[in-house]
Amino acid sequence: MKSVLSRILTDINIWALSGLLCILWRVAADKASILVYVWLFIAMMVLWILLGLITGKYHRSYKQMWLWQELVGMLVPAAIEFIVVFWVERDLLILFSLSHVVAGWMIGIVAAINAICIIAKHYWKYAQNMDVPAMEIEKRTKAKVLRKNEPRSPESIEAIHQSVLSITTEEDYQMLYERANLGSRQTKIVANRDRFSFLQIPDYQYKTLVDLTLLNDAKGINRRFCIVNQKLPDDGRYVCCYRPQEYMKQKILGKYFTPLNWIIYTLYFWHKRVVPRLALSSRLYYDLTKGKKRMLSKTEVFGRLYYCGFEVDEVVPMGHIEYVFAHRKMQPYPQEQIKIYGPLIKLPRVCKDGEIRFFYKFRTMHPYAEYIQDVVFDEQGGMNIADKSNGDWRISSWGRVMRKYWLDELPMLINWLKGDVKLVGVRPLSQAMFNKYPKDLQQKRIKAKPGLIPPFYIDHPKTFEELFASENKYLDAYLKHPVTTDIRYFFMTIYSILFKKIHSA
Repeated sequence: MKSVLSRILTDINIWALSGLLCILWRVAADKASILVYVWLFIAMMVLWILLGLITGKYHRSYKQMWLWQELVGMLVPAAIEFIVVFWVERDLLILFSLSHVVAGWMIGIVAAINAICIIAKHYWKYAQNMDVPAMEIEKRTKAKVLRKNEPRSPESIEAIHQSVLSITTEEDYQMLYERANLGSRQTKIVANRDRFSFLQIPDYQYKTLVDLTLLNDAKGINRRFCIVNQKLPDDGRYVCCYRPQEYMKQKILGKYFTPLNWIIYTLYFWHKRVVPRLALSSRLYYDLTKGKKRMLSKTEVFGRLYYCGFEVDEVVPMGHIEYVFAHRKMQPYPQEQIKIYGPLIKLPRVCKDGEIRFFYKFRTMHPYAEYIQDVVFDEQGGMNIADKSNGDWRISSWGRVMRKYWLDELPMLINWLKGDVKLVGVRPLSQAMFNKYPKDLQQKRIKAKPGLIPPFYIDHPKTFEELFASENKYLDAYLKHPVTTDIRYFFMTIYSILFKKIHSA
């Protein structure tokens, strides 16, 4: 009964919108008074609802209905009402000096809005249902390579040589022969876009698997990596290749003149990078393109490998292709159904009393950046705290601009309105970063609510030790005098931003 009433209420709102549009249009259509339109609108709305009740429009279960079934169920009352209005109530229309056009427009608007709502609902269901269940990862014990390390025959090596040349160049072959040990029977070469070709490989038979399919064209990259992880023995090696998105950027910018090159690249970036990441367009994009010719950054390739249990050893650039050499380190992370990386993200952060809350931000890093945080930190020796973006290649070019001017943190105002943070306070940290802090500072942090404006903007620390000292100084003062400390730090921050030109890290 509740669902029937909600559907009737929806139709009443749609009819109200239709009536309003027709009343606004009355000056150009008829000269009748607004009250006449209101009575006509009420009469037709009541008739529409009665026809819906008679035809069972409001009582059907729409969960299992196809799009065409819902559209037909909506159009039947519309057609019946059209006939009734034009043949039964036409004398009534003449009596009130109303044209048939107005009534027709009113029915047409209602039918159109209903159709749009039905189509939008079905598309939403389609877009949200990716039909790709999360891959189950089977736990395994330690495993050694089963095949003996024997050299291949000259005939076998030549066959591999010709096979590789049909896909790539002689230079690539020579590099792979030396670095991936193609002359050994413990090495297997696969060149198939379909990940299921890896399923035919026996477990633990090969120490090295060389994948010559460009990841840009591979279907189901994460599943591909997880299957390879399953097939390799402990510390087994995996070689894959991809075309970096930076190459496509340079190619487009160099091919056309300015500003046409930037216009073309922006459209290309929107089509290849933004549309596949939006919740409403992701499934449609991959259904149409089958995942071919996607844009991949170094961050995303590395992040996917670490997400699926690999550790990257080296990257060998060969022209416009980069070969990534990695080894199996552990079981893959628990796989999610589909990882959608849209522009607005929610990140878990440690807050007061150790509670984990989700904070909103605009994405400034490439997808899967969260899985290689330790890699970048180790690579940069902890990085420059004063300007992390200079040494962090996970941040996109537009992300650097957003971070410089705090644009990425604007959605955190939602958390401020919800009461998750106060105006001044230490930054909310991820669990991984929180664990890097000294124990005494961890205890102080969870005694205070995090803030939008951290003491970082006053002290501008350049090392972790200086950062710890800055936060300790603020927290010691805040725990003694909360209000006066936050007021003092607020005005000191304004001074630093305006006169010292301090910007976001």
